Amino acid sequence: MRNRYLDLLRAIATVRVVVYHLTGWTALTIVFPAMSVMFALAGSLMAASLDRSGAWAVERRLRRLLPSLWVLALLIAVPAMLLAGTPFDVHLLLWGFPLVDPEATGIWPELLNHAWYLRDFLWFVLLSPVLLPLFRRAPLVAVLLPYAALLFFEITGVKTVNVVHDLALYGGAWMLGFAHHDGHLTRVPRKWMFIIAAALALPAAAWVLTHPGPRGYDLNDIPLGNALWSAAFVLVALSCSPMVREHRVLTVLNSRALSIYLWHIPVLVLVTRFGERHGLPIAGPLGYGWRLVAVTVLLAAVLALVGWVEDVAAGRRPALLPGRRIPVPVSPAPVLQGVDGEVAAARPEIQHVR
Repeated sequence: MRNRYLDLLRAIATVRVVVYHLTGWTALTIVFPAMSVMFALAGSLMAASLDRSGAWAVERRLRRLLPSLWVLALLIAVPAMLLAGTPFDVHLLLWGFPLVDPEATGIWPELLNHAWYLRDFLWFVLLSPVLLPLFRRAPLVAVLLPYAALLFFEITGVKTVNVVHDLALYGGAWMLGFAHHDGHLTRVPRKWMFIIAAALALPAAAWVLTHPGPRGYDLNDIPLGNALWSAAFVLVALSCSPMVREHRVLTVLNSRALSIYLWHIPVLVLVTRFGERHGLPIAGPLGYGWRLVAVTVLLAAVLALVGWVEDVAAGRRPALLPGRRIPVPVSPAPVLQGVDGEVAAARPEIQHVR
């Protein structure tokens, strides 16, 4: 049975990512650290899949993730780069399975600069069959280890490849997803959960205030502050379990979350360049307003064209707009022939109980 509260968190995270990339508002990274929330939710769902299907869960997760990427990268981006004069290189094929950052030329580095999330997601999925048993042997150690590694990188200034740094940055959130699935977070009394969250949020705030990045207090530029603040947020968010009613909007956003993430940057970049070329405002209420409308309309059109790929990858019936209830045919009541020749519809007798 689907957890609609997790669907709600994923829907909010998806919308927040789009709005952040459109506006660049720093406050959004603090109010709702979307990427860590998405990794935590994915960790919880991955643990559930491993318990249900074993190692086959990896194949199923990859099957749900990669086809939507292939549509954008292999069917559109790579051919466009080749037609623009980019010489063929075997590294272009990494777009089929981007365990490292694939090559991109022309405008495509800007249009595909958010593919790091898929790269990190692939690594977490591939490592999860090993990480989950280790987590269950030593949960606290497994949760703390990524934060310790990130602290080491930040304090010492040691440089490492992007993948390793991101596994340290978001690995704690993935592990908290494991903890959520196994019920650890709900077993902690609410009072202590808030105390733990505060113990993480306070040093996170202190680190952010004393280590501002090029965009000020944008958490995306402050890895350690981002990780600690996000951990506090995830702990509180996933320790709650409110009842959330099913809603068509939640169904649509969750069924198309990957496509929205993949396509919103190309659409946003093209809309912004159109505005700059024609002298339209980009920032401010007017600039944000018209771009939001344009991005929403164009993104909806793109989802209508390629969103069905997510349905096929998930084993669902392809749908233009997910969540439509399929009417169930109702069979007519059987007809009985009475002993006196009259026809009567069969119906259950009503028994009166005293």
